[in-house]
Amino acid sequence: MGIIKEHFGKTVSGIDVDKFILSNANGIEITIITYGATITSIIAPDKFGNFEDIVLGYDDISSYESGNKYFGAVIGRSANRIEKGRFAINGKEYRLAQNDNTNHLHGGIVGFDKVVWTAEKVDSADNQLKLSYFSPDNEEGYPGNLKVSVTYTVTDDNKLIIAYEGICDKDTLVNLTNHSYFNLTGEGSKQVLNHKLFINSDEYTPIDNNSIPIGYLSSVIDTPMDFRQLKYIGSEIESGFQQIQIGQGYDHNWMLNSKGDINTLASRLIDEASGRVLEVYTTKPAMQVYTANFLDGSDIGKGNIVYPRRSAVCLETQFVPNCINCDNFPSPILKCGDKYNHCTIFKFGTL
Repeated sequence: MGIIKEHFGKTVSGIDVDKFILSNANGIEITIITYGATITSIIAPDKFGNFEDIVLGYDDISSYESGNKYFGAVIGRSANRIEKGRFAINGKEYRLAQNDNTNHLHGGIVGFDKVVWTAEKVDSADNQLKLSYFSPDNEEGYPGNLKVSVTYTVTDDNKLIIAYEGICDKDTLVNLTNHSYFNLTGEGSKQVLNHKLFINSDEYTPIDNNSIPIGYLSSVIDTPMDFRQLKYIGSEIESGFQQIQIGQGYDHNWMLNSKGDINTLASRLIDEASGRVLEVYTTKPAMQVYTANFLDGSDIGKGNIVYPRRSAVCLETQFVPNCINCDNFPSPILKCGDKYNHCTIFKFGTL
């Protein structure tokens, strides 16, 4: 129990990257590296007491530097897509990199996933790690000098608490999330279509052909987007439903009925074979579910494991994608001097 620090490697520019292993009294171990404030592994027990790594990732720093799948990283300044890489604050337009066809994606070419964060152990906390980063004005096109931190806490009731904080000297856009790819069978398993998923949501945001939310909410009733009751991820993922066709699977945002209440369940993921259960709680208003539709076997993960298509699912708590360009959803604007303060909890258990 506690924190173990080890050296993970050096970036191509010679910056040292450390890794920290956080554990609890029940044997759960979560490894985080300072590059991208990235979760590289989560070791959790199944219903038989066997421990497996349940997130995708790499063994070495060079793979994280060259990779483009965002395995386990903190995403910022803004998660998900911004249409045409443009937005306006206080009447001034800002232009960002178009690194996803015509869209801006996950903070740009060098987002928060591609920088080295500063780590510090929180005083009197044996299982809490704080990572901080200073994002200067105009980094990747975003306004203001932003000071941001992410604190990871592992509790003895098997929760991973991710607390995000930030403050900026200009009005800016901030929408942070964690991009872990979960496979509760174990990260060496070939697919997650046999996982059952529950999403506490009655409505989702339909997307256009560029994967940008159209700007209104649609009911999940009588559609493959309905996860109000536990159902297999794969049960309708090959349907002819237009939204599924556009996303090549699930790559959509759901508005959460929890409405920012950290004590209300937002989502539950179950693998019946192993008995592992993952629950999600968050202060964020929405959650993107991504079924790893664009993994293609070219990514060689930990232990030389090949990660094929749909071998994981991401549960990314966030503001609605592109909501900076739409007035219908909660605003992602962080006002000058105000504090950005959001939290997501991943709770691990078994059936």
